[in-house]
Amino acid sequence: MNKKEKAEKIRLILEDLYPAPSIPLHHQDAYTLLIAVLLSAQCTDARVNTITPLLFKLAHTPEQMTLLEPCCIEEIIRPCGLGPRKSRAIWELSKQLIENHGGKVPQTFEELEALPGVGHKTASVVMIQAFGKEAFPVDTHIHRCANRWGLSSGKNVEKTEADLKRIFPRHSWNKLHLQIIYFAREFCPARKHTIANCPICSWIKPL
Repeated sequence: MNKKEKAEKIRLILEDLYPAPSIPLHHQDAYTLLIAVLLSAQCTDARVNTITPLLFKLAHTPEQMTLLEPCCIEEIIRPCGLGPRKSRAIWELSKQLIENHGGKVPQTFEELEALPGVGHKTASVVMIQAFGKEAFPVDTHIHRCANRWGLSSGKNVEKTEADLKRIFPRHSWNKLHLQIIYFAREFCPARKHTIANCPICSWIKPL
C-alpha cells in the first residue's frame, strides 16, 4: 500500500467516525472566531469556551474591544495562559481591523497573518470556518498523528501541512483537519496510547 492509498483508507475511517465534525470553539461570527482561536494557543478548547462568553459579554466587536483597557482584557482571559501577550494582541488586532479593514476580519491569508498574534494556523482556521476557503490547519494533534501514520516526517508543522496537502484531496482538507483532531483526542492521544484500540494505528502498526 503506497502513501496515497494509506491516506485514502485513513480518510474513509475518519469519514465513518466523524461524518460532520463541528469546530469545538464557540463563536458567533468571524471576529469572535478569530479571538477564540487566538486564545486557544497553548490552551484547551474547553477552557476557551468558558472564558469567551465572559469576554464577549463586554466586547464582541473590534470597536467594543478597543474601548477596554488591555489590562481589563488580560484579567478576563488569564485562565487561558499567556495573558499579557494575548490581551495586547487582541486589543492591537481589534484596532488594526478598525483602521485598516473597516472593522471587518479580512479574507486573505496575507492580511490575516499581518494582524498581531495571528499565525498561519489561526489564519487557516478562520479562512475555513468563517469564509469557507480551503486550508489545512495543523495543530499538535494532527502533527502527531501524521507522524505516527507515516504520512509525514514530523520535523515541523509547516512540513506536515505541506505533506498532508499533497496526499489528501483538496476538497477534503476543511473537514479532515477537524476529523483528525477528534480522532486524536479519542483514540490516538500523546500519552497512554494503546495501539490495539486505535482504529488506524492498529493496522498501520500491527502488534
